[in-house]
Amino acid sequence: MAAIAETPIVADPAPTKKGRSKRALKQKNPSLNEANIMAGAVVEPAPVAALNSSGKENHESLSQPKSQKKTKKGASKAKQQSSEAFSFEKELQEMQEKLEKMKIEKEQTEELLKVREEALKQKEEEQEKLKIEFKKLQKIKEFKPNMTFPVSFTLKDLEQEKKDKKKGDFSKKKPSPPYVLWCKDQWNEVKKAYPDADFKEMANLLGSKWKTVSAEEKKPYEERYRAEKEVYLKIVGNEKRDHEALKLLEEEQKQKTAMHLLEEYLQFKQEAEIENKKKTKKVKDPLKPKQPMSAYFVFANERRAILLSQNKNIFEVAKITGEEWKNLTEAQRAPYEQMAMKNKERYAQEMEVYNHKKDEEAANLKKEDEELMKLRKQEALQLLKKKEKTENLIKKTKENRQKKKKDKGEKIVDPNKPKKPASSFLLFSNETKKNLSGERPGINNSTLNALISVKWKELGEQEKQIWKDKAAEAMEAYKKELEAYNKSVVETENKNQKQ
Repeated sequence: MAAIAETPIVADPAPTKKGRSKRALKQKNPSLNEANIMAGAVVEPAPVAALNSSGKENHESLSQPKSQKKTKKGASKAKQQSSEAFSFEKELQEMQEKLEKMKIEKEQTEELLKVREEALKQKEEEQEKLKIEFKKLQKIKEFKPNMTFPVSFTLKDLEQEKKDKKKGDFSKKKPSPPYVLWCKDQWNEVKKAYPDADFKEMANLLGSKWKTVSAEEKKPYEERYRAEKEVYLKIVGNEKRDHEALKLLEEEQKQKTAMHLLEEYLQFKQEAEIENKKKTKKVKDPLKPKQPMSAYFVFANERRAILLSQNKNIFEVAKITGEEWKNLTEAQRAPYEQMAMKNKERYAQEMEVYNHKKDEEAANLKKEDEELMKLRKQEALQLLKKKEKTENLIKKTKENRQKKKKDKGEKIVDPNKPKKPASSFLLFSNETKKNLSGERPGINNSTLNALISVKWKELGEQEKQIWKDKAAEAMEAYKKELEAYNKSVVETENKNQKQ
């Protein structure tokens, strides 16, 4: 304790402002109380200078990194500013490009809208025209004739009656010939004699039997046929007369009804045209200049806006303007009349231009029509020329052919010259035709030829050989006749040459 008391307490020196920092002092200079207690030594004032020098060094060491940081921060800020300016310029350029694109798109949309508006206007005009035509058609459809048609039997009804009667009435059927009547009577007898015979065989048997029937036996069938024919012709004649009479009646009725309908339709058409004239308005030309307003209308237009602002009706405005116009003096009316005169002059000039344009359009249309007519005439002339050429060629060819025929001289056929004989098939067909026509009177040529061809095919080789031999004999005779004819021709020619 004495040692502690003996040691003098040294006060801390006052810290200098230059180069001193609290941290450095705390680290290098601990408090004197602690030093005195621990070491028991007195601190001399010499170390104060050291402290001052060391404080300066510490201050310099601490001040250096702050300046470096400031420079780095300034450089980074400059870089940031330059990058921000560059990005801003880029954004401006992009915005300008977008604006240009938007302008182009706007122009395109405006053009499209104009085109659509024009198309819509055209459609509206077409719809109005169609509506007018539709109204006209509706009126025509509403035409209802007041006349009553006379009730009468038509030709269709009569034809239907004929069909119905023919089904049950046998008197109107055509009469069958005597051969058919005889076949009906003889059918059962022949069928009993030949029960296994077909229809074809039965027809052949009846035909062969009909040939053997005498004229006296055929007479009753012929008389019966004549009587039935007379009755049939009378019925048909009466029906024809009735048919013709009904035709005449129908034609007269049709003419009468047509005349009545025409009269009613013409009246209806006249009434419809009068109504259409009242309702329909003339389509105005949009290019035609409007008629000018009179002095009164110019004055009324000026006053109308003022009076309407005073919350007055249209009728009141018309009354007030009329009264005011009446009360105006000539001097007050003069400016309005001058305006009206100027409008009239302008309208006259515009009408002259409009009429001139119309005349030019009409002249152009006429020219186009004339050109088209010229082209059509040229085409027609070309076609005529082609036609004439073809006709002339045809005439020339015909004339040339006729000349050639005259030059050559047509061969005169000698009637004494022998003709070629028929073939085996023709000889067979001639004979069979006679037999079939006798067996089946009234048969068609087509059916005859078909039957002959069938029979020829059914013939055997031996039967065909008979006809071939006949044809060969005829051919030999023809050759002999030809030789004799040729000799006679040669002799006559020689005699003519000698003479």
